[in-house]
Amino acid sequence: MSRARTGTPYPRTPDGRYFVVRGRLWRLSNPELEPQERERLVHELMTARRAVRSVRDDPEALARVRARVDDAKRALGERGPVWWSDGAPDYNRQLVRDTPYAEWYSALGTDAGLGASEEPPRR
Repeated sequence: MSRARTGTPYPRTPDGRYFVVRGRLWRLSNPELEPQERERLVHELMTARRAVRSVRDDPEALARVRARVDDAKRALGERGPVWWSDGAPDYNRQLVRDTPYAEWYSALGTDAGLGASEEPPRR
């Protein structure tokens, strides 16, 4: 069963920039987005993700739909330029052990964010 269904969140870095799945950092959405805008963008992202399945056999349509996924993720702040302004580097998709978050993550215990039967987030 996924953590989303059980209500157990993946560990989030203390600065609120990433969550961790299977030892890898994934950038969170920009917390400064207005709730209605966030909802609209998430809806667009989910619609585009569903569309990916329906156009897998059409390379041109698949490219267009994947571009919609990318556009939504960029608008949410999960890809592209970082949404924070303190000049800190982006560690999106990197192994947490290879980042400044390694000590924090290690202190959580070895099973943190490592659900054996869980799929990593779609990117």
